Amino acid sequence: MPFEPANSGLRKTLFHIIFESDTRAAKIFDIALITLILLSVAVVFVDSVPSLHARFGGTFYLLEWGFTLLFTLELAVRLYCLERPLRYLKSFYGIVDLLSILPTWLSLLIPGAQSLLVVRVLRALRVFRVLRLMEFVGEGRMLTQALSRSYRKIMLFLFTVLLVVTVFGTLIYMIEPPEAGFTSMPRAMYWGVVTLTTVGYGDIAPITPLGQFISACMMILGYSIIAVPTGVFSAEVIRSIHEERYSEEACPGCGHEGHERDAKYCRKCGTWLDEDTQDPRQRDEADGASQ
Repeated sequence: MPFEPANSGLRKTLFHIIFESDTRAAKIFDIALITLILLSVAVVFVDSVPSLHARFGGTFYLLEWGFTLLFTLELAVRLYCLERPLRYLKSFYGIVDLLSILPTWLSLLIPGAQSLLVVRVLRALRVFRVLRLMEFVGEGRMLTQALSRSYRKIMLFLFTVLLVVTVFGTLIYMIEPPEAGFTSMPRAMYWGVVTLTTVGYGDIAPITPLGQFISACMMILGYSIIAVPTGVFSAEVIRSIHEERYSEEACPGCGHEGHERDAKYCRKCGTWLDEDTQDPRQRDEADGASQ
């Protein structure tokens, strides 16, 4: 049974303010949080300018610690209002929230670690909740799922490309003289990658007729294989569109999103999702205890 503390009403109120965006208080909180995030990232960037750091380094240092303390407090409250906070810390937003405060604390032990604070800009993704653009988040999740499903096909494609680069790189290494720049197998494979992707830096090029013929074949092959991963990914996106059936409501237990619209329990932690009705498990346990 989910953990229910005595002050569950306060936890529920904080949950709706922090994790939802359908109330005025929640919108104000999200807007204030995003503003602080952007300001803290701006301070990190400005502090990296030597002339500004020399003049205002002390001020930037105090501001950074102020932002860190605020974000640390915000994360603590965020974890407090969840029944399973460790689940949230393992999620994408939980990891980003944790990484956004760790560099400053680590800077006490490791000088220069605070430069990693630019990761805070990822937290600005919550702007989608504020602007009620959750359909964009849903579309992003759909693209992620499509990429995940096409992972093996894309990896097989990349392995095939690697084989092609290896074969053509070996051929060009045997054909071209060292004066042309093909002084080693890795150098020849670098040429193969640049040629197959039709980038053509021009820093290394074959000079023999046979080598130039192989280059032409690789460039034509490069144009022909570009459509392969695009087609695979597009097919999975179309499949995801037909299978779109997920809700954007956050789990009150761990904060996880992306449940099926008819789901009753969180698929990550098992928490009852419908806050307007009582969990049948709790009712059955209460009836059993009364008997």
